[in-house]
Parts: sequence; structure tokens; C-alpha cells
Amino acid sequence: MLAGALLSCAPKGDQPHQRLLTDNYAMQVWMEPSPPRALEEITFRIVIRDKASGEPIEGGEGQIFATNEDRKNVDNGFTKAAELGTYTTKLMFVTAGTWAVGLRFRKDSTTALERVNDWMQEVYPEVAPGEEGKKP
Repeated sequence: MLAGALLSCAPKGDQPHQRLLTDNYAMQVWMEPSPPRALEEITFRIVIRDKASGEPIEGGEGQIFATNEDRKNVDNGFTKAAELGTYTTKLMFVTAGTWAVGLRFRKDSTTALERVNDWMQEVYPEVAPGEEGKKP
């Protein structure tokens, strides 16, 4: 009975892929599709809130960037989404393997960019023709 009660209190829906913090911001990051594959366009959705107040940050500037062990780099800026405090961006990982991924953000041009600690992201090989829809 206790387990059922705890499950009913659990968050519903998809869970954030990453929860990240800087000195002033709390971020939640989702990616689609997940897990990512090489040579596929990956859409990132980032929700950014003020760490102290929990208020969504509107009108900010940000960037996502990634580097693999062969020193291949990809990056892209954020685009404001319709939801409060939400931004989107897209990346295409050019090779499979482990990538170090990072974000930086500022609420406006008068504040310094704040960078999160990078996370390691496994990128699966690209899908061969006729193999679409199969999970890694």
C-alpha cells in the first residue's frame, strides 16, 4: 500500500534527461530522439529558471556545444520556444562515440555567460538504410 501511495506521488510524463545548475540558473534538458544517433538531427529542449526564485528566464541567450575524443566539434545557439523559460536548439553529432556536451547561458547581454559542468553523452552509430525504427 505504501508503495502504491509513493508511486501516485511520482512525477508524471517524460523525465528530464539532464538537470544542470550554474551559480544563478537551474536547467532541465531533454533531447529527441533519445538516445541520439550519429548523423541524425537531435532537438534539445532546455527549460531555464532562476535558481533562487524558480522564475522562468525569458529573453536569454545560450549555446550548446559538444566535442568528441577525435576533437570533432558541433555547436548551436538557442531559439526561444513558446513556453515560458523554454529554448530549443538542434545538433547533429557527426560520429558515434562518447561526446562531452556543455551549455552556456545568460539572461541578457549585460550579464556574464554561465557554463554548466559538461556531461558525457553516448552517441550511437547512424542507422543503416532499412534499419529505421530499431533501438540501439
